[in-house]
Amino acid sequence: MSHRQRWEDQLKRGLAEMGLEMEEFRQHLLLEYLTLLYKWNKTYNLTAIRDPEQMVSRQLLDSLSVLHLVQGTRVLDVGSGPGLPGIPLAVALPESRFTLLDANGKKTRFMQQVKTELALKSLEVVRSRVEDFHPTKRFDTVTTRAFASLSQISRLTGHLVETGGRLLAMKGIEPKEEIEALSAEGVEVKVIPLRVSQLKGLRHAILWRTAVVPWSDP
Repeated sequence: MSHRQRWEDQLKRGLAEMGLEMEEFRQHLLLEYLTLLYKWNKTYNLTAIRDPEQMVSRQLLDSLSVLHLVQGTRVLDVGSGPGLPGIPLAVALPESRFTLLDANGKKTRFMQQVKTELALKSLEVVRSRVEDFHPTKRFDTVTTRAFASLSQISRLTGHLVETGGRLLAMKGIEPKEEIEALSAEGVEVKVIPLRVSQLKGLRHAILWRTAVVPWSDP
């Protein structure tokens, strides 16, 4: 069985186990993205995940595990790297506009290639350091994955989030010290355990807002 056939089986099973519905052609787009990532990673070292048996769970399904936590129609993925979680989320949420931000040239070139080959018109790729990025409009949700500590994320991205908007940080184990540090700054956070099919280990989403807005269930 080829990598592509195994990936297709893993993706279908994973989506079903996670209770996520997705049209066949969007699953096809995700697999096309994974194929490009696998090919480019051999030359450009875009991600440390090189085992094809782990790519669906650790890159696609892990990214999609926060799908239900994305709010609004303007989404920024900071430190997107090869497009994670931004590209899988953009494929799943075609009505939203996604901006993928990274300072690394080879990674932004890869993301631009993915945008072109997959015809992801709602996607924008920006090469910039986060502190130097000053768009004309702020974002409803800002996502990060393996980017920085929670306090650093809050400090670096605060100017990018719409009032009442949401910061969404993807973490492994619950980062209790980071949460305590952010709480000491007067920030209320929500910790959401994530379920990722076929992935061993704990995953959590940390949510907080840029203004004092009462939390409702995500």
